[in-house]
Amino acid sequence: MSEITTVKRPPEPDWPAMTDEELLAYREAENRFRASSAARALLGEPDPGATIEWQRLVLPDREIPVRVYRPAAARDGDGTDRAELPLVLHGHGGSFVGTAVQCDWANSHLAARLPALVGSVEHRLIGPETPLSDAVDDGWDVLRHMVRHASQRGIDPARTAVFGESCGALISALAAIGAREAGLTLKAQVLVNPAVDVTETMFDYASIAEFRYSPTRAVPQLRVFQRLSVPQRTDARALSPLYADDLSGLAPALVVVPTRDAVVRAQRKRRVDRAARQGHLRRDRAAAGAGVVRDGSLPGSLHGGRVPVEATTGFGEGARAPQCARRGPHGPRLDVPDPRRQGSRLPHAMGEKQ
Repeated sequence: MSEITTVKRPPEPDWPAMTDEELLAYREAENRFRASSAARALLGEPDPGATIEWQRLVLPDREIPVRVYRPAAARDGDGTDRAELPLVLHGHGGSFVGTAVQCDWANSHLAARLPALVGSVEHRLIGPETPLSDAVDDGWDVLRHMVRHASQRGIDPARTAVFGESCGALISALAAIGAREAGLTLKAQVLVNPAVDVTETMFDYASIAEFRYSPTRAVPQLRVFQRLSVPQRTDARALSPLYADDLSGLAPALVVVPTRDAVVRAQRKRRVDRAARQGHLRRDRAAAGAGVVRDGSLPGSLHGGRVPVEATTGFGEGARAPQCARRGPHGPRLDVPDPRRQGSRLPHAMGEKQ
């Protein structure tokens, strides 16, 4: 979990031929790089207006590390919290690799500029002994624990959202479904590059054919991801938000997608269209009430690319459309200014108590 100063990134493995031992060795080397200062040249430096620390959540059957981002201005000189903050629970991407540290840039900016407490779950990574369901359990258990103990952390539980990218977005989407089932009200769900289908149908989309091996070798990685996520005799549909039996009563969703991506582009369209047909969700950029899904694309971007902070904020009950949202000739797109630019302002979807 600690940050490494300098390290070289490992070469991409031969995905189809990779053994379990080679996968674990690759994971260790890749995560060392992602937690290094060298990676920050690609991923971005944290916002100096946020504090970052590791905490360990002690659950009855295990401990889960959580990387906590808090606005520095939310604390007095003696370090005590001045006011209750919204909670944004985050799931990092990577599936069989990845660490919360790789998301320091986005999460620290969110914490400083919403402002909010952002908790990024260091969930169990998918592997030979840890299927996707373990990572999903970690996300849900941390969400439930932090809401139950909100007063101890200076959190306003009435202003809670989930946020994730790629596999972390899948974990966040299932957490939103779990929250509805448990009667836990969320303000929003923000799904960036979301994987929403881990059944065999995930390989049937047109975008898989179009971006099969370019700009990245998507399909070999997806085969590894799918094989490890849902071992034999696992109900893959139960772990696929796309196939949820009921999409009603969910928190408002902002879905942010790249346009050059084998995983997300068609899955996102299918999920939004299915929800619209059911009548539970609707594509509506003018209103942001409960049960609304808003989607936008990042033209020319790739799966796993750095997502501008403005693309992930400004969505929730009573919030206006994000300032970065624009409608292009072929549908929604996001024209996003550099969030590090001085004077850039974010809409505060959860910044004020209702």
